[in-house]
Amino acid sequence: MSAGRPSLDLAVVGNCQVAALIDRQANVVWMCLPRPDGDPVFSALLTGEGGGAARGGFAVDLADLVRFEQHYERNTAILRTELHDRHGGSVRITDFCPRYRHLGRMFRPMMLVRIVEPLEGRPVVRLRLRPNRGCGAETAPVRVGSHHLSYSAAGIDYRLTTDASLALLQEERAQVLDRAQVFVLGPDESIAESPGVLAQTLLHETRAYWIDWVRTLALPFEWQAQVIRAAITLKLCTYEDTGAVLAALTTSIPESPDSGRNWDYRYCWLRDAYFVARALNSLGATRTTEAYLHFIEGAATASAGGELQPLYGLSGETQLPESCVDTLPGYRGMGPVRIGNQAALQTQHDVYGAVILAATQLFFDERLVRSGDAALLSLLERIGERAAAVYALPDAGPWEFRAEQHVHTYSAAMSWAGCARLGRIWRHLGRHDMAEKWRQRSEAMRRQVLATAWSERRQSFVARAGGDDLDATLLLLPELGILPSADPRFVATVHAVERELSAGPLLYRYRHTDDFGAPKTAFTVCAFWFVDALCAIGEVDRARERFESLLRYCNHVGLLSEDIDPQSAELWGNFPQTYSLVGLINSALRLSRPWHAVV
Repeated sequence: MSAGRPSLDLAVVGNCQVAALIDRQANVVWMCLPRPDGDPVFSALLTGEGGGAARGGFAVDLADLVRFEQHYERNTAILRTELHDRHGGSVRITDFCPRYRHLGRMFRPMMLVRIVEPLEGRPVVRLRLRPNRGCGAETAPVRVGSHHLSYSAAGIDYRLTTDASLALLQEERAQVLDRAQVFVLGPDESIAESPGVLAQTLLHETRAYWIDWVRTLALPFEWQAQVIRAAITLKLCTYEDTGAVLAALTTSIPESPDSGRNWDYRYCWLRDAYFVARALNSLGATRTTEAYLHFIEGAATASAGGELQPLYGLSGETQLPESCVDTLPGYRGMGPVRIGNQAALQTQHDVYGAVILAATQLFFDERLVRSGDAALLSLLERIGERAAAVYALPDAGPWEFRAEQHVHTYSAAMSWAGCARLGRIWRHLGRHDMAEKWRQRSEAMRRQVLATAWSERRQSFVARAGGDDLDATLLLLPELGILPSADPRFVATVHAVERELSAGPLLYRYRHTDDFGAPKTAFTVCAFWFVDALCAIGEVDRARERFESLLRYCNHVGLLSEDIDPQSAELWGNFPQTYSLVGLINSALRLSRPWHAVV
């Protein structure tokens, strides 16, 4: 059975230091070292139509393959793939990245562990390990040790330690798999014990960690399995060393076929801050929330002149120059493959409000170790001043248009929300004079935003001042608090958005032509925003029905990408998409029946 062309039927394993994407036949098709924005040493996902790990991957090829199955171990980030041949033989591949508490701190090495074991019969397998370097420019040179192969890429050395035959692995020869074989890909350091003993210890400890982590989550009564998987995957999209949350683990998966909408999403967007922090807080994942909030605080503190970028690197880097590489053909050959993101240079005014909204939790949440203090409040005041100064000025908007600028309703509303939250913080701290100052200021902004965003002709709010187009961010206006969900203008806007942007249960972010033409795929998170908006205006039954329909677009292990084709239901765009996972979590928490009503 051929692996076929690449798809986003992928699973993720990781440990908040590194992550790998693995297809349904256990091919490792994407993994960057030494961290998720590093050099893709396994890059088969972007090597064209070949599929599998023919170039730049780690594959287990079973002869006469007829069937395969894949699932996560319950409540963990441990992946199991079973391959079956036509003779009754079968193989199980277990993949994970070690993560657990050891000696008082979190053990999360740059490591992928793979266990390949026979289940039935006499399966014949061929193992293929083909790491690249330089964004697929060349095969990583190998140095052979006694029980390991060493490689180098992007200024780091790493090795594969194994109890399998190095000759058969290097020569990619077929072998009868008659015992378990272990592969430990990690730092170029000696391993004291045998790979088999080490792997079982790491597996046991990692399993215990994830099961315990899930036990701490505040789950809804309904859709628990889906929320757990989304929560674990959201955790895997964090870079724990700094607290950053990646928008996705990949670069350059097109938003739609041959669209040129190929972007590098392996960075941290401030726009996501409020929604990610809200989801993590609602789940009770306070350590992850707090680390993320302090990453945002650090980025804001380092900003020159109070100006914030839309996105930052995983260590807070401000320079993320965008370039196209010709060493990788792209997903299904649909280039370009981009490294870096030009959007870091854009003017996007909503970031100021997003930072204040996210940081507000530090002043109200007693669970957090480090609460908001005078220094943070002073920083937020400067950000609020900036928000008030620019809210009515043109920007690239939430969709990061590259060739046009307008006064976007969402950017203006988010700026208002930041200023309004400053008033709440001051009131909470007992400074009613400062609270009143920001109340008056934000009230004037609110009146201006709503006046310029409303279209009498359309009888709806519109995406930009003086414009005619709708976009999905209009569904978030009550979420930000700028008007109540019962406001007739918002109810009318929800119905207008449904008429113009819906595609079944999915939703386009907008329909008008942009720099690359009209969008051809639906933006996944927008459908969850619409579910939330339906719930907010009292159409709860419809909201639940649409939410259930959306869950069917998850891939075979419950994950979502950035975009979905409404006709084929195929996933497109970078993967797994943090925004999409957050949308699923927030909608499930909103819609679920309460525990006390059913237990």
